[in-house]
Amino acid sequence: MIDAVSALVRGTRMVYTPGLRRFVFVPLAINLMLYSATLWLLFNQFEGWIDYWMLKVPSWLEWLSWLIWPVLVLSLLLAVFFTFSLVTNLIAAPFYGILAEKVEHRLDGTLIEDERGLVKIGIDSLGREMAKLGYFIPRMIALFILGFIPGLNLLSPLLWGLFSAWSMAIQYLDYPMDNHQVSFGDMKQRLKARWWPSLTFGGAVFVLTLVPLANLLFIPGAVAGAVLMWQSHYRQLPAPRR
Repeated sequence: MIDAVSALVRGTRMVYTPGLRRFVFVPLAINLMLYSATLWLLFNQFEGWIDYWMLKVPSWLEWLSWLIWPVLVLSLLLAVFFTFSLVTNLIAAPFYGILAEKVEHRLDGTLIEDERGLVKIGIDSLGREMAKLGYFIPRMIALFILGFIPGLNLLSPLLWGLFSAWSMAIQYLDYPMDNHQVSFGDMKQRLKARWWPSLTFGGAVFVLTLVPLANLLFIPGAVAGAVLMWQSHYRQLPAPRR
């Protein structure tokens, strides 16, 4: 856990140093625009969403409304902020891949040879993000539905938290792994093999995404932190058996 937090702190300091911070400005501007849109949507629609879903609660469960309401609020907040993170990373993925490459070069002089060209790299990065969405979205839907099943919905915030930590680990640790041509399936196996560093790093990133405005500054740092975690915990792992 200390290693995960340390990687985030070191990574954030690193990306705002001369030579690297120019790779932060474009994704930071993208995040700022989408973050503003997300806040506007929350302020204008959130109350209506809560009222709508509370009307869906069966009459025989109305006596539990005092408990269902905060569970529903927390689940919706997690879903909105998690969706915000997915969308921003989908758009900024090519920039984050380049940032991860530059950070690794700064750390140990590693030069990642890639003959695809910027356009092909961008297209492949978007394809990789779509693969993540294909992994995340069905599980998000299942968790959202679980939030309306009596009894089980009490576990919903905990499950959302664990899923969010795991998803953030996949989202950010994938950047250095993709640069080293680790397949999406192999990447998940490596994260499972080091499940505790994966969850603690992803959990730390997720907590930071919930801090207004500060999250925009820490997201590029999470990319650099993922490179540090890659070098410490995942690079030396053998390729999974087929």
